Amino acid sequence: MIEFRLESWAAMAPGLQTKEAWRDWLLHPERIDSPLGKVSLKQIPPLLRRRFSPLGKCAMGAILPILEDGESIPSIFASRHGDTELSLSLQKDMGLDEPMSPTGFSLAVHNAVSGLFSIARKDTSEITSISAMEALVLQALLEAVGQLQVSARVLCVVYDMPLPEPFSRFTKGDQFPYAIAMILSQTTGDSYSIEQCGNINDIIEPPSVSKPINSELKQINSEPLRFLQLLTDISSATDSQLNGASWRIAKVK
Repeated sequence: MIEFRLESWAAMAPGLQTKEAWRDWLLHPERIDSPLGKVSLKQIPPLLRRRFSPLGKCAMGAILPILEDGESIPSIFASRHGDTELSLSLQKDMGLDEPMSPTGFSLAVHNAVSGLFSIARKDTSEITSISAMEALVLQALLEAVGQLQVSARVLCVVYDMPLPEPFSRFTKGDQFPYAIAMILSQTTGDSYSIEQCGNINDIIEPPSVSKPINSELKQINSEPLRFLQLLTDISSATDSQLNGASWRIAKVK
């Protein structure tokens, strides 16, 4: 079993920016079809602020409330797909034999958001970028716990947005943009555990440890949303599947 402490967290999605709003929505979910809308990034210099895509603004909107100005902290940024809209626009330019924008390319790479974050805050701490097709939250937490062995505190950010056409038809992704930012600590905050529970094939009917989302919204019952149920105390544990094994993230009483 692996244990860690969660010092603070914040999350953002369209219309959901406070812990109370998230808890209410998770208890009584409604479909979210609206765009992200305006995100306040007053702490970021205006010239740099324009470089953030909607995905980056969503991530920063979750990060900034839990960080002090001038604070240096190692960080993990985890996104399943990254900025696919910008990547798709570059591919279209290539398909039309048009020159690729150097700025567009630099902002489309998977570590672009983390790079802009470090530049904006003038933070030279270590940064890790993760792309994972399964168990995104679990893999980000495992990396963060590893870094806690040498750092007192670590910032962990999990963020994504819906895939644009033509990609969306080929995968089941999140149905709205979201970001979850957390500060993990060696000594401060509530205790959580991560434990492998066995192989997926060995579990006929895994126990339901999260409050289920109503039937018409099952398609958005993703790992990040189940993890938010844990953070908002709707559930005491949540399961993830990784490499054929079942893992449980739980709050330690």
